[in-house]
Amino acid sequence: QVQLVESGGGLVQPGGSLRLSCAASESILSIDVMGWYRQAPGKQRELVSTIANGDNTNVADSVKGRFTISRDNAKNTVYLQMNNLKPEDTAVYYCNLHRRLWIGAIRELDYWGQGTQVTVSS
Repeated sequence: QVQLVESGGGLVQPGGSLRLSCAASESILSIDVMGWYRQAPGKQRELVSTIANGDNTNVADSVKGRFTISRDNAKNTVYLQMNNLKPEDTAVYYCNLHRRLWIGAIRELDYWGQGTQVTVSS
């Protein structure tokens, strides 16, 4: 099973920046869709951004223009650059690898990291 390890979270003031990294234990395939999700206390986990090979991205409206997702398949790593952070961005951020492949039938697989805390506060 693929292991994902997030890093880069921490405490930052409003308007500040953080760069999250997610390292995979094995090669990220070109067919994989990588993503970042977040979950605040008492709330549902929500999509932040995803990226497919070829730099095709999907970004939540709440972070559009502020967050940028990128991937480096050679380094088995996906990044989330977060700028102009707001208090409402406070959450645990999770890395996700979504893989579709054929194992007797089409299978949809999801792997998740342990999460990294991002706190935006004065």
